[in-house]
Amino acid sequence: MVMRTKPMPRRKRWLAAGGILLLMLAILAGVFFWYVSDYYRAEESALAVMNQGGGITVQDNLTMLSPAYPTDTAIIFYPGAKVEAEAYLPLLDQIRQTGVTCILVHMPFRMAIFDANAAEKVIAAFPEIQHWYVAGHSMGGAMASKFASDHPEQIDGLILMGAYIYGDYPDEKALTIYGSLNQSVEDHIDYTENIVEIQGGNHAQFGNYGPQKGDLPAAISAQEQQKQTVEAIKAFLSR
Repeated sequence: MVMRTKPMPRRKRWLAAGGILLLMLAILAGVFFWYVSDYYRAEESALAVMNQGGGITVQDNLTMLSPAYPTDTAIIFYPGAKVEAEAYLPLLDQIRQTGVTCILVHMPFRMAIFDANAAEKVIAAFPEIQHWYVAGHSMGGAMASKFASDHPEQIDGLILMGAYIYGDYPDEKALTIYGSLNQSVEDHIDYTENIVEIQGGNHAQFGNYGPQKGDLPAAISAQEQQKQTVEAIKAFLSR
């Protein structure tokens, strides 16, 4: 006698498939949150900038560094991927001392790729600023470059650190700064204007978050790398 297996009812098949799909989504969500929760944290020296006095305010997902004698110029800064935004406070604090307002964007999941158009909301929120520049480090630089390419009429220029122009943006309106030990950035620069190579600098030292995986140890201090970065930015803006 031949035994036959009764086929699973259609409704149960759909329920089983739905259960498998939900399980896969849960696993993917878990992997994603594990990935973004493993990030580079700001060093104490960076966090200490918040306690140095007035001129620094936090509002929603922005940290605003206002100079004592502000001009009509501001820089919107996109942090690098998986880097705590506060790691860039020492660099931005030096920039604001030149009279330029700096607005640090805290990205969703610390990944600028999830809000490349963040600058658009910032510009709309501060109509008193007449000259806008968008800047960023690493992936933050790539997303800042994307914004500049997509919204050239809204900004006066682009500032990249450990990054290169991504998209269609004129190099004469962009400043590219990178460390000489960051070969992967140098290999992708196919333009010639406004390029500053910091001798002995590496990829990570534009921020204060410690060594970065895959990055070569720098031959100069983070303070020196950031000092030269600020000098390059000041010269670029003065043009």
